Amino acid sequence: MTSERLDQPRALRRTLRPHYDPEAFGRLSEQIARFLGTARFIVYMTVFVGVWVTWNVLAPPNLKFDPYPFIFLTLMLSLQASYAAPLILLAQNRQSDRDRIQYEQDREAAERNQAEIEYLTREIAGLRLALNEVATRDYLRTELGRLLEELKERR
Repeated sequence: MTSERLDQPRALRRTLRPHYDPEAFGRLSEQIARFLGTARFIVYMTVFVGVWVTWNVLAPPNLKFDPYPFIFLTLMLSLQASYAAPLILLAQNRQSDRDRIQYEQDREAAERNQAEIEYLTREIAGLRLALNEVATRDYLRTELGRLLEELKERR
């Protein structure tokens, strides 16, 4: 029985599966999804389909590569849609993950702000109570005036 040694790296294994960076692939899918959602893409696709159909309708018979039912065009558009849909879903999933993380951060910030507001409210209430026990300038003037009157009356 052979046990792996922890002080040595594992030997590299060759696999038949292609290796890719999920983060880079995710960024690429977001860029593609962002492009697929633009008016520019719709214009490009419209021009592409228009040129395709026009060529295959008006070109001489020996230059037509996809005659009238345009089966090859349908196949190309289906292939494009079959790749676009998962890329868009992947981009949406990544966006929802980012939104969830942002929501968590916003919630934590709101909780901290709420705690700070409650602390400051308690501090203000404490200051108000303390100020009620402190003699104000008007109170001191009134008391000194009364004492002065008492002293004048005693003389």
